[in-house]
Amino acid sequence: MAWPVAAQSQEATKRYHILWFSTQSLPDPFLDGFREGMRARGYVEGKNLTFELHYAPGDPAGLRQAISELRRGNIDLAVSSGPATRAMTEVTEVPVLFALSGDPVELGIVKSLGQPGGNFTGSTFLSLELAGKRVELLKDIFPKLRRLAVLSNTNHPGEQSEWRATREACRELEITPVYVPFAGPREVEAALGAAANARADALLVFPDATTMVHRSRIAQFAIDQHLPSMFGWSEYCEAGGLASYGANQRATYFSLAAYADRILRGERPADLPVVQPTKFEFVVNLRTARLLGIELDESSVLFRTNRVIE
Repeated sequence: MAWPVAAQSQEATKRYHILWFSTQSLPDPFLDGFREGMRARGYVEGKNLTFELHYAPGDPAGLRQAISELRRGNIDLAVSSGPATRAMTEVTEVPVLFALSGDPVELGIVKSLGQPGGNFTGSTFLSLELAGKRVELLKDIFPKLRRLAVLSNTNHPGEQSEWRATREACRELEITPVYVPFAGPREVEAALGAAANARADALLVFPDATTMVHRSRIAQFAIDQHLPSMFGWSEYCEAGGLASYGANQRATYFSLAAYADRILRGERPADLPVVQPTKFEFVVNLRTARLLGIELDESSVLFRTNRVIE
């Protein structure tokens, strides 16, 4: 997906119209990353590119009216961020790019990662190898880990595969995993209550849009319960989580602009394989570590981090 910048200059006089759908809220760092990627490929808003933004914080169903506008006929591309993709599964009128934390095959929007076969393509953050790696890193940070509470949104496509990979990693490390499932944002508080009663030594949180929206609440819960916590993306650490391991989301949206450019130039989403990030970052929040009484200042763990939050 890496293209020489010189080859990306956009000479066409046509103004392309892109609709952006998200269940996040403004300011939106993912939109910022995508816009930056489009600028790097020669697209200038107001000259040859127009964005139309649609937001329904925490409510994919709230986007359905805006999604109906895709039938207007003057849309060149739609981009869905996170769970907004779930609300777009019946869209067939225009190409759709997505960045999804779950499994797009299980969601039913592509036939396979290698051959999407329809009007959807994009990027998925789901990687079962990462699920096991997060358990390993948490054990390195907190060697006393024996019992691990796993907070998981069951509405997340691919969730059961991630749970199986986590269980396998726990088995190899002689850790007892305690499954704490919940179904959507209304059940988050009840799930935290169940996690509090799990008698766990630490907390692992599967990355998805719901836990992302509630990341500050979950991170503070872990601190209050004196539980070392592991997450999937650095935004959780910035909100007070102890550690995270996964792809840089903003960088992924920047790269997604390469596919947008290719589609606007005439390529079909059906022929563009769904990509998975190949670069991952390990982030540790030292402030949280100190609050939990975990001494990492001279630990070898810090030599493996990509970023430390002081």
